[in-house]
Amino acid sequence: MTMTPTTGPAAGEVAEVDRAVAELARGEAAWAACGLAKRRELLERVHAATAQQAEAWVRAAVAYKQLPEGSPLIGEEWVSGPYPVLTGTAALAASVRALEEGGSPVDAFSTVPAPGGRVAVRVLPHSVWDRLLLSGFSAEVWMPPGVTAQTVRSRAGLALRQPADTAGVGVVLGAGNVTSIPVLDVLYELYAHNRVVVLKLNPVTDGLLDVFNRVLAPLIDVGAVRIVTGGAEVGNYLVHHPGVSHVHMTGSALTHDAIVFGTGPEGAARKKAGTPVLQKPVTSELGGVSPTIVIPGDWSEADLRFQAEHVATHRLHNGGYNCVAAQVVVVSSDWTQKDRFLAHLRTALAKAPARPAYYPGSDARVAQALASYPSAERIAGRVLIEGLDPGEPGPALTTEYFAPVLAVLELPGNAGEFLDEAVRTANEKFAGTLGVNLIAHPRTISALGPALDEAIAELRYGTVALNAWTGVGYLTATASWGAFPGHTLDDVQSGIGVVHNAVLLDGPERTVVRGPFRPAPRSVLHGELSMSPKPPWFVTNRTAVTTGRLLTRFSASPRWSALPRIFASALRG
Repeated sequence: MTMTPTTGPAAGEVAEVDRAVAELARGEAAWAACGLAKRRELLERVHAATAQQAEAWVRAAVAYKQLPEGSPLIGEEWVSGPYPVLTGTAALAASVRALEEGGSPVDAFSTVPAPGGRVAVRVLPHSVWDRLLLSGFSAEVWMPPGVTAQTVRSRAGLALRQPADTAGVGVVLGAGNVTSIPVLDVLYELYAHNRVVVLKLNPVTDGLLDVFNRVLAPLIDVGAVRIVTGGAEVGNYLVHHPGVSHVHMTGSALTHDAIVFGTGPEGAARKKAGTPVLQKPVTSELGGVSPTIVIPGDWSEADLRFQAEHVATHRLHNGGYNCVAAQVVVVSSDWTQKDRFLAHLRTALAKAPARPAYYPGSDARVAQALASYPSAERIAGRVLIEGLDPGEPGPALTTEYFAPVLAVLELPGNAGEFLDEAVRTANEKFAGTLGVNLIAHPRTISALGPALDEAIAELRYGTVALNAWTGVGYLTATASWGAFPGHTLDDVQSGIGVVHNAVLLDGPERTVVRGPFRPAPRSVLHGELSMSPKPPWFVTNRTAVTTGRLLTRFSASPRWSALPRIFASALRG
């Protein structure tokens, strides 16, 4: 949606916004008076409220996304809705407790060297539960070159190091696609930046208003949060409100520019001149065109099939309405198994459960892709574009379709040569820097050696995932989530700043996620140290609903007795 409407909000909407901002201005003093122990207690209460509202949360999400009763895709709403809020509040509370006790949130984590003179914080696995439930998955948060481990520890905690020094009233423009985003963004504004928050819901998610009010009730009652609804006119009035000191948004670069500079020729002129119409600090998590780079190797037929389902998930999870959904698969034209892999990919696209195009504008964006690529193939309501010209690939690399559209780009070379060219192409020709996926056989990883780590370091993306989906980085509360640092308002790409980051690291550069190449039990048979079956976020997972619900309940109250049912459900997926 744009934020420069031709008409203003209704009188009642103006009054609601004015009241919310005024109440937060008073509530800021109450928030400043909340010491660390009180803030931790509030997080624990939000955690408990999330557990109580989980069923209602999922029902509301299923309703607005129009998912059929009994669809395995309902599992997505468990895993991307209440589950990350439960894990996020627990991890953030642990960081607050570390500060309470006079330590650093990083004290519980190890730091290791990373390529290019970097220090990395190992954030996954962290607990025994991580090692059991996410066996074979790991995540590190890399700091910029030159930052020492001592500096990382001394600066972690951000604004919570001086909780009485609040930073005014912030606005969060809530996302409409993934239902945990608005709540997690509110928590980050409060705890990382010490701003009280007015959350403006995306109209698509208005059905979650009651749930969010109940989940955030502890923070609402203390005067630190208010929630408002309405269309673009309300959002425009809110972000320009004189009582607001900061704006955070989730969406697209086009939406960002409309809010910051305005629309039409006047907005374009302001952007070119660097004179934003919104004269206050803005942070953002925006989308882009995310690549999945498939490094050639010698794969079995089962490997080809599983990784094709993996790539289909990169695109089709949540219907393709994810900021980090992969839009282009990059493969080697010299890979002898390329055609078999693409055949499995077509099958995976065709067999993925059907779902309605719930997100506004989806059909128009699909039509735009088909108009640009007349030879594109329609597969069970999805679009597959092959035969992109590497020299002139067209809009597939620069236009975020935010719809079930997937393209294939072929580049020449064996594993090493192909990887070099794929990294260069991803950095120079793709729009956005939110996330990039790499898939490689363990033997190929071994053969590439240090060159693979160097390639990961060279990729300018906020999350890099090897044999995992970048969405795992989103689901890891202790990881940072956002664009690669360095963007500006007039060249925002995938955004400015980070969110999640429950360890409260100061200025992280990226998150690097690694996962198993094969699921269990094949992983064990091939000597991989992973017991993970097909992940519940796969669009082809048959038991995603049960597994997602069980994982959510476990995150509400971790206990050994809950594990057997989770494992049994996951292994049937």
